[in-house]
Amino acid sequence: MNVQRVDEAFAAAVLPHRPAETHKGDYGRALLICGSVGYTGAARLAAESCVRAGAGLVGLLVPRSVYPIAAASCCPEVMCRPLPEDAEGRLSAQALPEIRARMRGAHALLVGPGLGRSDALDALVAALVAECPAPLVADADGLNALAGHILERTAPLVLTPHEGEFRRLGGDLAEGRAAAARRMAERRRAVVVLKGHRTVTASPDGRLYGNGTGGPGMAKGGSGDALAGLLTGLLAQRAARPDLWRADEAEVAAAAVYLHGRAGDLAAAARGVYGMTPSDMVARVPEAIAEVLRVKREV
Repeated sequence: MNVQRVDEAFAAAVLPHRPAETHKGDYGRALLICGSVGYTGAARLAAESCVRAGAGLVGLLVPRSVYPIAAASCCPEVMCRPLPEDAEGRLSAQALPEIRARMRGAHALLVGPGLGRSDALDALVAALVAECPAPLVADADGLNALAGHILERTAPLVLTPHEGEFRRLGGDLAEGRAAAARRMAERRRAVVVLKGHRTVTASPDGRLYGNGTGGPGMAKGGSGDALAGLLTGLLAQRAARPDLWRADEAEVAAAAVYLHGRAGDLAAAARGVYGMTPSDMVARVPEAIAEVLRVKREV
């Protein structure tokens, strides 16, 4: 089975240089639907990683009772807004109209980190996947909401499961991680990022990408949220200025996995694999990107 290795040169080919005469609108509006009571950290990590990835504007929609915490803890670049919630502090069905209104102007959408589970949330996620005209990343509880459902969608969809979520989506790992990821990508007509040791990215057309960055220090809650935000930030930039990008969504996803792992490597070198945190990784995303762009200049 042909699995293309993703390395620094691959990421350098994906990421474009930024023209001098540009503004924030050129780098995309990312919209993140995340968080619930008890899971504000997931929303913050995803939003800050999206900012660090270079998105021009990052909006974060959270349940109303979570809003004061999220607004105070996120970096000031994140535009945080409260939405209607249920009695358990999760987004309610009443949040859907405002999400629909805001996603019309978004270049990429992320749904899932820290979202929680309820019947209303399952219906909300299904509606967003079906209706969102921009590339959509489904992670964590966004994936759990889709388990058992095959949804029709014309715009790009990226699924980012770990192995447990992959199984809940109907995947069978008995055939091996690469073959299983490719089968799900074909069946779901989505880019599939099967996370874990040596993360595999699969395209619906059968292409496979294997990653070699990252290590055991990343095995902590919040690492996946950081990847989801980083990926959404890159997809927003690609959608806003497709003329600058020569890569499709699968290649962007594979490059995002590389950068996420490289940021983890840098965090491990500075903090050690025991003490490093996903926040340390997010802080080093710009350094990982800078390394890649230096390679691009030297080529």
